[in-house]
Amino acid sequence: METYRQLRERLAEINDINRAAGLLNWDLQVNMPPAGAEARAHALGTLSKIAHELHIADETGRLIAAAAAELDGASYDSDEAALIRVTQRDYEQARRLPPEFVAELSRESARAHEVWVKARAENKFAAFAPTLEKMFELARRAAEYLGYTDHPYDALLDQFEPGMKTAQVRAIFDELKQELVPLVRAISARLDRVDDAVLHQEFDEDKQRDFSYEVIQAFGYDFKRGRVDRAVHPFAQNFSINDVRITTRYDRTFLNPALFGTMHETGHALYELGVDPALERTPLASGTSLGVHESQSRLWENIVGRSRAMWTCFYPRLQAVFPAQLGGVGLDTFYRAINTVQPSFIRVEADEVTYSLHIMLRFEIEQELIGGTLKVADLPDVWNARMKAYLGVVPPTDTLGVLQDVHWSSALIGYFATYALGNLISVQLWEKALADAPDIPPQIERGEFGGLREWLRANVHRHGRKYMPDELVRRVTGEGIQSRSYMRYLKTKYGEIYGL
Repeated sequence: METYRQLRERLAEINDINRAAGLLNWDLQVNMPPAGAEARAHALGTLSKIAHELHIADETGRLIAAAAAELDGASYDSDEAALIRVTQRDYEQARRLPPEFVAELSRESARAHEVWVKARAENKFAAFAPTLEKMFELARRAAEYLGYTDHPYDALLDQFEPGMKTAQVRAIFDELKQELVPLVRAISARLDRVDDAVLHQEFDEDKQRDFSYEVIQAFGYDFKRGRVDRAVHPFAQNFSINDVRITTRYDRTFLNPALFGTMHETGHALYELGVDPALERTPLASGTSLGVHESQSRLWENIVGRSRAMWTCFYPRLQAVFPAQLGGVGLDTFYRAINTVQPSFIRVEADEVTYSLHIMLRFEIEQELIGGTLKVADLPDVWNARMKAYLGVVPPTDTLGVLQDVHWSSALIGYFATYALGNLISVQLWEKALADAPDIPPQIERGEFGGLREWLRANVHRHGRKYMPDELVRRVTGEGIQSRSYMRYLKTKYGEIYGL
């Protein structure tokens, strides 16, 4: 096992450098003054290049091969065998990316973030367009370096959902659309049955913060192993199994963004906090894919966070925090309000039913931008036209439209499809959890979330990246990603709410 030990030491050093870069990126989005963007871009570029050069070095490949021979015959489910599998795949992909390109991508994304923040605040797409052109040009180069068989988008998607092909996602989304679009239309004919006005009042930000902390601590978020900060676009980031941070944002006149956004990011954090400590400082110590990761955030935000069971326990407490706003509002009215279906501009604030339509729009646009059939200059008009076609609304500004998401400025191109895939996986996991532990719903009614959290930890979280995403879903649920469970969940829940 001597060679395996040497490999782990080398991987741990690479991990340390990447985590240091991650901390600089977290600070960029949370604390850094705007004028620091250029220097930060160079620092991130340098660290990314150093880590990449260590990763792709011949010595790393030699250690992987020798450790694999040393471990020949090890159980497939062992940490050692999994580390070899994952590291070999990562190594082969990383070798295709020149170090200079990795450094350039890191620098440009750091610069792009500050350009996006300013353009979004000032509602000036034209100010961001040249930067966006650059980010998609880099994405095309990345796809060419990585290689693909059918479509350049395959190479980008694989970075976030390993093993998944664009054609597979299209097939899943086409199946989902067949039932989702009629459901949206049926609900749209009954929108007057639900009113969310109670959520649009004056809510003190400090009280919102304190209440959301109370909720996520009940979920299992440990403030000794994490913290919550503000960011323009909420995100979660892990620096170790014992340092997983989340961010959120507040709206004084709308309760949902902070409350449900914080629950969402907590779902991500619980995944990282639940990884087996034995995997620390290895490539296995993180979520297996963005789709599986998103299943955790959507499960805690929506399946739990927007359930009647949860608010049976927590609503009296929320009424006590905001007596003037909610003291005279009954539980049923509040439950229906937080589950209002209303086509909207902002993806992160979209309801469960229409959310996936936001994703499909972005999934299609990304492919067209990568393929060259859509120009960045035409993006606002195309965005607005598809918002009208898919959701029946047109954003009045680019800030509420094409400029709303951080992803493209962060070089996260190929990411968006994972959000809708996460929706589907979340319900598949939920159904399996209830089959294994039927007492989870009554526990939630009592404000007890340990049963669900520990089931997820045992079946999903602890494995980290030991298994490919499709493999993990099949091991836990018995089948691959499918839309039937999700549509059954939506039809049952919203059929009752809207009287369908």
